[in-house]
This record gives sequence, structure tokens and C-alpha cells, in this order.
Amino acid sequence: MTKPDRGSSTAVLLQLCGGYFAFYVLTGVLVKYFLKSGDGFPSLGGITFLVNSTLGANLIVLIVILAFGWVKLKSNRLVSIGPLKFPAELRYIIPSGVCTGIIIPTTTLMYTLPISVMVAMVIMRGSVIVISRIVDAIQIKQGILHKKVYWEENAGVVLAIGAVATNVVSSKKGDFAFLSNTPAMVILGSYICAYALRIYIMNYYKNTRVPGAPHDSRGFFACEQIAATVTLALMALLAWNATNWFGWTDFRVAQFRAAASDLNWGAIFAGVPFGLVAFFSVFIFLFKGRTATFAGLVNRLTSLLAGVAATLIFAVAYGGRYPSMRHWASVGLIVIAVYFLTRAEKRRARELAAEG
Repeated sequence: MTKPDRGSSTAVLLQLCGGYFAFYVLTGVLVKYFLKSGDGFPSLGGITFLVNSTLGANLIVLIVILAFGWVKLKSNRLVSIGPLKFPAELRYIIPSGVCTGIIIPTTTLMYTLPISVMVAMVIMRGSVIVISRIVDAIQIKQGILHKKVYWEENAGVVLAIGAVATNVVSSKKGDFAFLSNTPAMVILGSYICAYALRIYIMNYYKNTRVPGAPHDSRGFFACEQIAATVTLALMALLAWNATNWFGWTDFRVAQFRAAASDLNWGAIFAGVPFGLVAFFSVFIFLFKGRTATFAGLVNRLTSLLAGVAATLIFAVAYGGRYPSMRHWASVGLIVIAVYFLTRAEKRRARELAAEG
């Protein structure tokens, strides 16, 4: 993870998936622990946990990227602004960071809405898979991506959508209430639009490396995360002054101010694994030589498996609910999808070897 160009071998990809899975499981267990009500549990509200865990996640990310000097992005070319020179890639990496700054809070904000968000979560997960496939189609048409999407990857998309949609089977009529809830649709729409632009940008960067220019995933990540941190800070400032500036009296504004005024160190440290998840997630999306479809599938399927594992671990350790039948049905579809991804990875590895 500390090398600017980690290569494109299957072994490296598996290492990234392993790290992503491990820290995502830990994140999932900690979220359940801090939000669970009852004796012996912190019983924090969603906004309180969001504020503290986001702070912890951003701090660990900033510490790592600054300590290792990752902000020195290896560029295709430099552009001049007065006497200063900057990597040309910053023109689109900074917007990608702004998108990240939108994705982070909107993911958790869905849990604060007075509606069932199960179907919304299905849409949020499934949208990333669909967006990744659309990005490949767009960039192939633009002549940016010169690889084809294997049929095994397309099969994986269908199975992955089935895996995330298993929750819909057992959903209640009220679970679709978010479609008529304006705040829910604004949050969900912001998430999907931000993720769509971010995935396009990451693959634009990956697919436009000129010969000899390093595939600097760590530099991309560092610059993106700094932009995301600035975005989150501005959003926090807006939320803090929302009542005074705009007269907003939403209960979430009051909860945010209360959480920011009285930080919870346990919840801050609980955000560290989530910050570490970000490293592996971005490096999977940016993984060299793979299509957006493949990388998006690997990312989402790993997170789905980690979610089931976290549910199972929390049930055993803290008496939470065990995974339901729909969770296990989802796992079954994921296993089949992984089989097709394995076939696709073997084909891609042979293709990359032939290209030298």
C-alpha cells in the first residue's frame, strides 16, 4: 500500500480484498455496538456516531497520507498557474474528492430518516454496480477504455444485483415510503450522483495514463481525501450555523451541534477502521488493468460479504440478531458471482501477460 504503483497481479488484488474485508467487518461490528440500545452499550444516536466516527476516519487518513508523503502525485504532465506548477490531474481529482465528501455523510444520514431505509440501502449498493458498468460503456464509446467487458463480468453484475435485491423480497409496503419523502430522495440522489461522477473520474484517471507515467493510486487517494476533508469541514460549518444563517430547525441540526460540542472518544476511535477501509476501497476501484465493472463488483461484493460477517460476529459476541434467510440467499448469489469474477480475472491476467 505504500508503493506508488502496486502492479496488476491477482495476488495484489486479493491482498486488497482481504484488507477491505477485514476492516469493513470491524467497522460493521463497531457501528452495531455503538448504535445498539441497552445496558452495557453506548446507545449513541446516528448523528452523534456519524460526527465522531467521521472525525476519527478522516484523522487516520490524513495522518497516513501526510506521514508517507503521498500528496506528491506522479503526473502525466504539469500545468502552470503563475510561478507555480501543479499536476494536471488535480483538475478532476479535486472534484472527485468533493464527491467523496458528499458520499460519506449521505451514507449514514439515510439511517436518521423517519422511514424504513432497507430498500434505499439496496438501491445505494446496487447503484454502484450499475454505475460501474455504465462508466465502462461510456468510456469504451469515448475511446478512453480499450478493453472489453467480459461476459463473465456482465454475469457477475446480474448476480450482484440479485444479491443486493434479496432484501426487497421480504420488504413491507411501508419500506418504499422513501420515494415520497423529499429529504430521503435528496440524500439518495446526492449519493448516487456523487458516486457516479467519482467512479467515472477514477476510471478516467486509470485509463488515461500515458506510457511511462506511473499508476499512482496513493497520490490520487491522498489528493482526493484532502479535497474530501475540506468539503466535509465546509459542510460541518454549514450545519453548525444552519439555524442562524438559514433558520433551519431540523432535529438533525440540533443533534449535530450537540455531538460536535461533546465529542465521544470511543466513537472517534471506532471511526479508525472506516478510515482504513477507504484505502482499500479506492485502491480496488483504481486497480490497474481492470474494468470499472470488475472493480465495482469486487468492491461491492466484498462489502456485502463483510456486512453478513459483521452481523454474524455481533450476534455471537453481543447477542444481536443472526443473519436472516435473505442474508444467506444473498451470500449464495455472491458466491456464484465470485465464481464468474474468478473466471474473468484469469482471462484478464492472461490478457495483461500477453500485453507485457
